[in-house]
Amino acid sequence: MKTMLMFVSLLAAGLVMTGCADNHLLHMKDGTTKVVEGKPELDKATGMIIYTDESGKQQAVQQSDIAGMDSL
Repeated sequence: MKTMLMFVSLLAAGLVMTGCADNHLLHMKDGTTKVVEGKPELDKATGMIIYTDESGKQQAVQQSDIAGMDSL
């Protein structure tokens, strides 16, 4: 019973961590698409979307320039 509980706990933790690590696509209003590592975050103070690009560099874009976002 204890082993089963530990297995289920580890499985649940793995699924949660996997969900946070998904890459996303940012569809821009100018027609371009950007691949983003992880989930982009909104900087409420500036209104900018902060994300990490494919090469690992942190980037920022105006929230108003984004047409949509999809998970890969």
